[in-house]
Amino acid sequence: MYSRRTTHGPVGREVDLAFTDRYGGVSAAPYDELNLAIAGGDDPAACARNLRLVLDDFAPGDALADLHQVHGADVVVAQGPVDGAPADALVTDRSGVVLVVRAADCVPVLLADAEAGVVGAAHCGRPGLVAGVVPATVRAMRDLGARELTAWVGPHVCGACYEVPADLQDEVAAAVPATRATTSWGTPSLDLGAGVRAQLEEAGAQVVDVAACTRESPDLFSYRRDGAGSGRLAGLIRRAS
Repeated sequence: MYSRRTTHGPVGREVDLAFTDRYGGVSAAPYDELNLAIAGGDDPAACARNLRLVLDDFAPGDALADLHQVHGADVVVAQGPVDGAPADALVTDRSGVVLVVRAADCVPVLLADAEAGVVGAAHCGRPGLVAGVVPATVRAMRDLGARELTAWVGPHVCGACYEVPADLQDEVAAAVPATRATTSWGTPSLDLGAGVRAQLEEAGAQVVDVAACTRESPDLFSYRRDGAGSGRLAGLIRRAS
């Protein structure tokens, strides 16, 4: 169902995080199986059931902080449940709150300072990368007391697969130079993951890259590969103690 990790701070605080794949859910083809989208052509009841399956396994009883992602740079401070706020990142210093972001080629980023007890999650597509959603998330976490940040960069479309027009490549690379790339067939592309990593490193975070290419991996959802038939995977993080 997902890859899960736990990290510990020196004062006993514990942080759980995970990135989902497409297996273990109830959605029918072409969204099979663990589609966590909040919109699209799948049965909403199936998507809701999929989310409940994940939450019941990952953090039974925790509050859910969820977003309506808009490809911007706004960050929500979640002091409890959040239901569909129009933003692309969440942070909290509270235990028992699960932060969730969704993606299907964009970059899901999970962040934590386990010692300070502060966690964050960001959805970063091309517009969000240029707008600075990742640095904004880091700043919001530091405002809550985070100091030594670790960031996990999750599955997303790779630079060898994300073809874009040359003028769009120039526009994005002017803002985030690390994004400039070339597809495996020799045309202009963007490497969103490289851009995210560069922004995290500039912000002083330790980066853990756990990414696979969504377009190349049949066990992951990809809008670039499947179009409107694509579901959504999720990144989840919580301060457990």
